[in-house]
Amino acid sequence: MEYRALGRSGCAVSALALGTMTFGAETDEEGAFAQLDRFVAAGGTLIDTADVYTAGASEEIVGRWLAARPAEVRDQVVLATKGRFPTAGGPNDVGLSRRHLDRALDASLRRLGVDGVDLYQVHSWDPLTPVEETLRFLDDAVRKGKVHYVGLSNFTGWQVQKAVDVADFRGYARPVTLQPQYSLLAREIEWEITPACASEGLGLLPWSPLGGGWLTGKYRRDERPTGATRLGENPDRGVEAYDRRSRLERTWAVVDEVKAVADGRGTSMAQVALAWLLSRPMVSSVILGARTLAQLDDNLGADGLVLSAAELDRLDAASDPGAADYPYGVPGVQQRSRRIEGGR
Repeated sequence: MEYRALGRSGCAVSALALGTMTFGAETDEEGAFAQLDRFVAAGGTLIDTADVYTAGASEEIVGRWLAARPAEVRDQVVLATKGRFPTAGGPNDVGLSRRHLDRALDASLRRLGVDGVDLYQVHSWDPLTPVEETLRFLDDAVRKGKVHYVGLSNFTGWQVQKAVDVADFRGYARPVTLQPQYSLLAREIEWEITPACASEGLGLLPWSPLGGGWLTGKYRRDERPTGATRLGENPDRGVEAYDRRSRLERTWAVVDEVKAVADGRGTSMAQVALAWLLSRPMVSSVILGARTLAQLDDNLGADGLVLSAAELDRLDAASDPGAADYPYGVPGVQQRSRRIEGGR
């Protein structure tokens, strides 16, 4: 397994992370334990969960797995969780306020059975809570030893920059990572978010790297999915909803190109899509979200797969989201570029 720095920190993590959103829902505890065992046996270290994954059941499963494993296994794990979304029905049971995050973090630690987590991420921006309040709480959590590193998730470019600037100005613990949606089907973060992270040294932890299964080749044109798949069980599910993506010609162009590269390599489409993402700037670790052990085994095969420049160019061209002329297209980019001219 390849290891990379967790953003601009001294912590090393596996280039592939294990996401646990399926634990307690699509994946039962026995299956989750099998995935966790296989992941660490392959050299994986970064395990990512959240307090709202299956209403806390995911954290509980990870906690029971950690408790049942020897110290040499537990010590290799870099444990990450998140807080922000509703954990109950009250007005203060959601958001990035000190009140909610204090209770959310303590509840996560109880479910995980640990005194502290390596990476605590705020799950999304909260427009009602001053960013200073959130960052002060996170800094206090670091000073108390409950959290080693601070991360962000689902922030836009300006939100990333504001969080970093306030942390630097106040002397608070600085965010080291951002967890965004990122894949060959969702590249828009490259316009503003990735440059902000590159400027400030935040590592990316992409979620949904296979586009909710689209990049595995399991879905077909004019054939609504059925059966035991995410979209088979719910075709309208989230950002990967079938009707939403199937009507875009770009979706099928990307799927076709991934298949062509995979066929040429004699590997799976999932491995090609993951290898492309591992080649992108600022990526610290790619979060795998397997429902089954077989899916995880296939995904782990992306470790060590290095695509050629020609293959990357093909995938880049097919997946280009086609920015408008301004400010992200060619005219806008030209306005922001500069080179030294004149003289000898």
